[in-house]
Amino acid sequence: MGIGTSVLLKMNAEKVLSQLGIEATVEATDVEMARASRDAQILLTTPDLVEKLQGLPAEVIAIEHFFDLEEITRKLSATLL
Repeated sequence: MGIGTSVLLKMNAEKVLSQLGIEATVEATDVEMARASRDAQILLTTPDLVEKLQGLPAEVIAIEHFFDLEEITRKLSATLL
């Protein structure tokens, strides 16, 4: 995804994680950097990039609407709680 989109999703993921009381490091990266990372536990992305991130040790979660904190909360909660 583009860097602007990545930063937007990063900020909203940080909000959700804070509300859930979960401490985490959240980074905005491009697909190549995400594929090179072996430290990530979860990758949040757009549905169209999920396939490019398959095969990594991290769980890949597609987020349809980056402004929808409820969607992000629901999907992160299902994975983390």
